[in-house]
Amino acid sequence: MIDFQTSPERYKHWRLSFAGPVATLTMDVAEDGGLIPGYNLKLNSYDLGVEIELYDAVQRLRFEHPEVKTVVLTSGRDNVFCAGANIRMLGQSSHGHKVNFCKFTNETRNSIEDASESSKQIWMAAVNGSCAGGGYELALATDHILLVDDGSTTVSLPELPLLAVLPGTGGLTRLTDKRKVRRDLADVFCTTEEGIRGKRAVAWNLVDEVAPRSRFEEAVSARALALAELSDRPVDQKGVALNPLERTLEDDRVVYPHVTIEIDRDLGVAEIMVRGPVSAPPSSIDEICAKGVDFWPLALARELDDMILHLRANEDDIGVWVFRTAGDSDFVALADTALQEHADHWLVREIVLYLKRTLKRLDVTSRSMIALIEPGSCFTGTLFEVALAADRSYMLDGRMDGDNRPPPTVHLTAMNFGPYTMSNGLTRLSTRFLGDPDARDNARDQTGTHVTGLDAESLGLVTFAPDDIDWEDEVRIALEERAGFSPDALTGLEANLRFPGPETMETRIFARLTAWQNWIFQRPNAVGDGGALQLYGTGDQAKFDKHRV
Repeated sequence: MIDFQTSPERYKHWRLSFAGPVATLTMDVAEDGGLIPGYNLKLNSYDLGVEIELYDAVQRLRFEHPEVKTVVLTSGRDNVFCAGANIRMLGQSSHGHKVNFCKFTNETRNSIEDASESSKQIWMAAVNGSCAGGGYELALATDHILLVDDGSTTVSLPELPLLAVLPGTGGLTRLTDKRKVRRDLADVFCTTEEGIRGKRAVAWNLVDEVAPRSRFEEAVSARALALAELSDRPVDQKGVALNPLERTLEDDRVVYPHVTIEIDRDLGVAEIMVRGPVSAPPSSIDEICAKGVDFWPLALARELDDMILHLRANEDDIGVWVFRTAGDSDFVALADTALQEHADHWLVREIVLYLKRTLKRLDVTSRSMIALIEPGSCFTGTLFEVALAADRSYMLDGRMDGDNRPPPTVHLTAMNFGPYTMSNGLTRLSTRFLGDPDARDNARDQTGTHVTGLDAESLGLVTFAPDDIDWEDEVRIALEERAGFSPDALTGLEANLRFPGPETMETRIFARLTAWQNWIFQRPNAVGDGGALQLYGTGDQAKFDKHRV
């Protein structure tokens, strides 16, 4: 089983150090520390295990160290920054693992960019040695790249000429959309094995500045302190320790304090129950800070995040996720009110951003998702975002025969109209009503009210609202039908339907680049017996099928 939980004292590949407002995250990959046997992580190359530690470090820097304003990402190796994803690992991995690995690394790079943009914890790369492929993609995720100018160190994206694949962690898109590198220069750069160095790298906007090795450390320190001046992070606040998650793993069941997964392997369905707060959450910022990781919105974000990653990596044949909620809708609404009222506080800002990133992770997950809204549900505000992220939703109109609980309702809050934007830059409600802004405004008018089944269906907030006579049959047919479709076709269908509206760097990475990489990873020119990825390092020349598709 792949476990996405770790902590600094367990890191094999990274070191964290602190000096006032500046943290340094040093990459020093243990060659014999691969996640699975069969390859050595030479030249600071990485696998999923290295990435899991990096993601943990990003999270801890944001939550545990509010005083850190700049993060310097650098290498602990002489003359090498990072050689990118380990080629032996890619060569021996299944297709699914390769694609999932690329997706997770992209999400981690997005979290670094979100830290710089939204948390004002600004990341810079101190590239002190050769920087190739995924290593350069890692540097691209930062806001500022400082390259050592020693006559030999280069940055490069050599995946196409060497491996017949693409820079799978968003390299092409970040070159053009983020760095604004000219298309013709990007074309040369991405087809040149040896890379670009020094002043030309600056001129082409591949890096921001260079410094000779003799004063490289001085230049890094000066730039880190200058970037720190741009941050609004507090210097006198105590961080929140991200203690280990409570989690029980069984064969067909995973239990967290607020999330439970029940797996039906015959049907290929994961039943996911998300529970709201059991009492009124704290409302003052002092109480929220004192609650720390036990504050329900933060606990929810951590559990949902781990749940998504666990199911994606370890249960790839479970293709349908069914979401239910349980709890007091008013308590969820109070939690949302606390998030809204203290939005300017650094910790609340981090919690909202974490929920936003976790919901985005749900959006790009290649699983069919269905929300069931039943008596006892609390699809309110933040939790209603889960229903909006689902491919379809069913809401019982009324109550079941013999059930004395009130009919289910959905309840919109202000959190549904701004903080949780998708990769396209729009809220899920704006995305849902892309061609009908009046419908979005009608939904906004219902903020703070409890909307029942047929009204929710009429407003477009849910897909269907069957009564108790039809409920069981409609839900059963939907699940059986979904489980019977081709998973490949469903992945394509869902990815196309989930992201209408504006195209952004993120949507290009996940909806375009990932799709192409997925396809290329199955082509003989890359992964066949004579493919470049399989033959790399053997001395044999790849034999390409020259037909364009």
